Amino acid sequence: MTTSIQDVAQKAGVSISTVSRSFTRPELVSAKTRERVLAIADELNFSLSRSAAALKSGRSLRIAVLMSGHIRLWFTASVIEGLNEVLHAEGYDISIFQISSIEERREFFEMLPVRRNADAVIVVSFDIDSKEIAQLTSVDVPIIGINTAESEQHGFAAAVNIDDHQGSTLAARHLMNLGHRRIAYISTDRDISLSFSVRGRLNVFIETCRKEGIEPQVVVCKVDGDGHYQISDVVTQLMSLDEMPTAIACQEDGIALPLMFQLERNGFSVPGDVSLIGYDDSFYTNDIGLTTIRQDPVEMAHIAARMTLDLIDEKPVKDPFITFPAHLVVRSSTSRIK
Repeated sequence: MTTSIQDVAQKAGVSISTVSRSFTRPELVSAKTRERVLAIADELNFSLSRSAAALKSGRSLRIAVLMSGHIRLWFTASVIEGLNEVLHAEGYDISIFQISSIEERREFFEMLPVRRNADAVIVVSFDIDSKEIAQLTSVDVPIIGINTAESEQHGFAAAVNIDDHQGSTLAARHLMNLGHRRIAYISTDRDISLSFSVRGRLNVFIETCRKEGIEPQVVVCKVDGDGHYQISDVVTQLMSLDEMPTAIACQEDGIALPLMFQLERNGFSVPGDVSLIGYDDSFYTNDIGLTTIRQDPVEMAHIAARMTLDLIDEKPVKDPFITFPAHLVVRSSTSRIK
């Protein structure tokens, strides 16, 4: 049975308002009375409702998280895990908004200042218009980025990013240092109007290869309505090229891992016939032996969440724009060309 504020007041021999003030306005209650009320509340396993605390503080105790990727994807799920570990402990709920177009994004930023139902907004992996940021700034709602390109220039209050330029450069140089010149890059091309941070990975990879006189083949991995990558179609595209690549780089491990199995099912040995490199260092990459670029979205989310709390409390953030270095993790899926 749930304990009510009336139960605490009755056992403590005080009024309901005294119980309420003991939690929300302790300076108005004598130390002796407050100690007794809190002791009885603890004994009865009672805590003042979050709604009451929110009403007192003028906050919603809710953080809006904008993301386009499906929640089941490794990066998205890891970010949510990291945010929740920090924010939930501080009494905040996370409201996830799936944004699939510029129009949906614009609608969100137009309505949030009216509804005022979030104390901060965290944007994951896609761009935001400076006018939309200004809409939130006008009502003192901070906006924080995770893997958002040019965050500081676009007006974010804070951001945590992976160094995708460094990551893609490491991936390209690794394959070229192994002697590969017939290189393919597998990238998604979602049928939506948002600009994603992963697009920068492709551009840097191509640029790095071109500096060495190599023109990588870009193969588009289609995504169905449920967010599943069409890997069999990728294999078909690769086998339809004039020459099969000797090395393949993937936008993310979510493409590279199933592609490794599909290639072997079609008679290609990894890395004997084809070297393969991913990006993320996600689940099972170590077990499978996938060479990849490591990032840590859980830790990135931890830092973003702490900065979010400081911004809500109007505390100074010592270093609001943090870039994590990328790390090349070499395993058995890449080898020198034979």
